[in-house]
Amino acid sequence: MTDDRSDRRPSFAFGARSGADDRRDRKSVFSLIGELPGLISTLIRDEIEQIKREAISRLKSAGIGIALFAVAAVLLYFAAFPLLAAIILGIGQALPYWLSALIVGVFLLLVAVVFVLIGLSRVKKGVPPVPKESVDSVKDDVKAFKGVQQYDR
Repeated sequence: MTDDRSDRRPSFAFGARSGADDRRDRKSVFSLIGELPGLISTLIRDEIEQIKREAISRLKSAGIGIALFAVAAVLLYFAAFPLLAAIILGIGQALPYWLSALIVGVFLLLVAVVFVLIGLSRVKKGVPPVPKESVDSVKDDVKAFKGVQQYDR
């Protein structure tokens, strides 16, 4: 019996490469330039997808805030009348009824202003739905393409 291992030779030696392997791994300048439009179109498609995802996220946040406003308004509408009547009648035991109604009305107006201001600050977080991170990413891509900065992805 012969030993089959003695006939086997390693297909490569560590640290040494044949000229054919070296040429196969290196790409010419023309082939790199030929790949450039495909890489740029892939980059643009990826950036557009990122912009879509970020815009959807911001719009969802604004939509949730607006829906919460609507629910609160409906509940307030149904709860307001009996509660207002009870408050006015309660204060009316100590003051004239017209004065108690005026006090309650002014108080409710102040509370409504506070809620509007809080709601506006919440809506401003989601509107306008400009995807800031994506815009910054595109700006970085343009700078890297111009050679002004390093591409870090």
